[in-house]
Amino acid sequence: MKKKISLLLTGILTLGLLSGCGSQGAEGGAPAADTGTDAAQNTAAADAGTDGQPEEPSADAVEIVAWHDNDEAMMNALADVVNEKLKGDNITLRFEKKSDVSGQIRLYGTDAANGPDMYLFAHDSLGGFAEMGILEPVGNLIAADKETDLLPMTIEAASYKGEQYLMPVYYETLLFMYNKDLWEGEVPSTTEELYEYMTAHTDENAGTYALVNQHSNSYNVAPFINGFGGYIIDAEGNPGLDAQATVEAIRYNQKFAKLQADGDYNTVTALFNEGKAAAIIGGPWLVSGIQEAGINLGIKSLCDFELPNGGVMVPYSGVQCLGVLKYAAESKGEALTKVLEALAEPEVGVTLAKGFNCAPANSKAYEDAEVASNEMILAMEKSAEKAVPMSNIPEMSVMWGPAESLLAAVNKSGEDVEAAAAKYQEEALQAIKDMQ
Repeated sequence: MKKKISLLLTGILTLGLLSGCGSQGAEGGAPAADTGTDAAQNTAAADAGTDGQPEEPSADAVEIVAWHDNDEAMMNALADVVNEKLKGDNITLRFEKKSDVSGQIRLYGTDAANGPDMYLFAHDSLGGFAEMGILEPVGNLIAADKETDLLPMTIEAASYKGEQYLMPVYYETLLFMYNKDLWEGEVPSTTEELYEYMTAHTDENAGTYALVNQHSNSYNVAPFINGFGGYIIDAEGNPGLDAQATVEAIRYNQKFAKLQADGDYNTVTALFNEGKAAAIIGGPWLVSGIQEAGINLGIKSLCDFELPNGGVMVPYSGVQCLGVLKYAAESKGEALTKVLEALAEPEVGVTLAKGFNCAPANSKAYEDAEVASNEMILAMEKSAEKAVPMSNIPEMSVMWGPAESLLAAVNKSGEDVEAAAAKYQEEALQAIKDMQ
């Protein structure tokens, strides 16, 4: 199902090609909406019947409302693809923007009168919603043969306790992002070679760095932890901060941290955008700022870096998925099935990739020539072969704090790795006990 793609990081890509998912770059984002008299006339013509009056929806028309907190232009483009497919079925998908979608779903997840039919959000919130009993598994609404082209990693992310609850749409992973005008020579293929390059090209006194990373953020250190075979939490909800492989990974990351800046988001992002760091470990969300800075950006999958243990760096993946509320499935089941089937088609992924540089969940979308030429999307597709979906169990929500405290203790305060791991493992166990 998945193609094995070898990325050749040569040539100059336009900045537009590297617009981050959900952002609208000056050249590569979705075209701006029409404005002015012509646009108003076109809208009126589209909405009016033969007598010049707006057409009334037929009595059997069904509208599916989905909440989101994403880029509205991207959501409108997604709705357009689905609605074009379903116009003969008299079904319309409409996205409605909300702040704090996760919190809103918790409030309205049983309120059929005021809640949505669906929502689009990151997959790691799934466990909590599933345990609340407010979601209808999409496996009850769409046949498995309609999802055969979806990347296995995205299906894994969309599933909880053996049940697929969500429909994957697109995903993101961390990437190795570098300034082609600052990086000297080829990008290394091993982490040890990368460390040697950092040693030779980092001058902390001058405030210049070879590579910057949020070295005390567990999401950003996860590529080391996962690559060493460690884990922050396992599928059964057991924290792994003091697991031997996790400790080894944190100790290994420590030497990289010593050659990096303080490690917080604003610091590392500013260093890269200001040309004071040749590379950064980050994701598509950084690209709009990189574009504004005029950086000649190169991309490499973290999975292209071999670790000393013979494995490779393995980032987390975050999958944006659509969930269906149980009350909506009970009243609009047939219409929801058709919407989900439309969302599973490759055209959805192609639209999001071309217009907004999202990595599609549908593997067939990568066969499109324009999608296949996008360096960032292909790097994420390569990562998807090995990436570990962020845990979607409820216990994960209390793990970020202890994990980050552990990394800060080691990388910023110089505490002993094993002692700190034991301390914060106990903190994690207590946090899980308290939430239960």
